[in-house]
Amino acid sequence: MAGIAGFFTRKEPAEENQVPFWSSPERAGWLMKQGEYIKTWRRRWFVLKQGRLFWFKESTITQYSRPRGVILVSGCLTVKGAEDVLNRQHAFELSTNKETMYFIADSDKEKEDWINSIGRSIVRHSRSITETEVLDY
Repeated sequence: MAGIAGFFTRKEPAEENQVPFWSSPERAGWLMKQGEYIKTWRRRWFVLKQGRLFWFKESTITQYSRPRGVILVSGCLTVKGAEDVLNRQHAFELSTNKETMYFIADSDKEKEDWINSIGRSIVRHSRSITETEVLDY
């Protein structure tokens, strides 16, 4: 599995707070994820909001909470099931062209709900080509 050092971004607090992750998330809930350096599975609270997937140690989130990490969904290419890859139930992966991050949900329904929510966010926040842009072939 590739490292996630370039996968997620840590931002300055002022920039991070431009997205009000503490209210009305598109999706929020517990997922297991591997640590960046120590590859143990840890339970984290995830919040999907405005094209960003934040994670926290605690589920009580306020405007003063500091995310442990942030994934810019617009840089992701795929989100799909990964039970076969990890040999674990309810697993899914989120990939860029360079890296893949794995998650484990509590149930198959939770896994599918997260895949659908993140997939919609990828489509909504990915860069689309407009008629005024010139393409080089």
